[in-house]
Amino acid sequence: MDYPRMRTIAEDLLTYAERVEGAWTVEIGPSGPILAMARPSKRHHGTGHRIRAQLDAQLPATHPGYTCANGPSIEHPEIGRMRRPDALVIPEDVLDEEGLAVDATQVLAVVEIVSPSNPDNDYGVKLTEHPAMGIAHYMIVNPRTGTIEVHSVPCGDRYRSKDPYIYGDSVPFGAWTVETSAFRRYGKAGDDKPETRAG
Repeated sequence: MDYPRMRTIAEDLLTYAERVEGAWTVEIGPSGPILAMARPSKRHHGTGHRIRAQLDAQLPATHPGYTCANGPSIEHPEIGRMRRPDALVIPEDVLDEEGLAVDATQVLAVVEIVSPSNPDNDYGVKLTEHPAMGIAHYMIVNPRTGTIEVHSVPCGDRYRSKDPYIYGDSVPFGAWTVETSAFRRYGKAGDDKPETRAG
């Protein structure tokens, strides 16, 4: 099926989802359009909020006119994909445009926060799709394990660089730094301290 046809189906699914109870997302993956219920936990939202706030505080100095947003999808018609990351760095004026998705060429970075129930998606197919879309920086935050991966230097359908971190680290991410000491893992008490590196 060609991308314009898949895009039409995705828009129809989104129209349908607006009439159904609950929060839904529509993406276009390897098997075509997908309608999925979005049920992120409070800690998922909390982590996303902290990341967006930190990046938004730094963007005026590094990339004036850009913002870290959640909500808009990104699309790349040439590879037939449309995804909705947990956060993305884009020109702020893109949010005033009509339409469902942001052109991937306008995206500086994406962040995915691993869900409690489906950890493989962010490490699998999205780890090939984001570089194929030309997205320079991809951060995977995993509240299941308290770990973070920063991928950069896209080359085809993979990233050449991968840097691992743990909760508590100051994480370099593109031109920015994300402090993770306040991040909390799933299933851990709210007053637990982040793990520290041995040595």
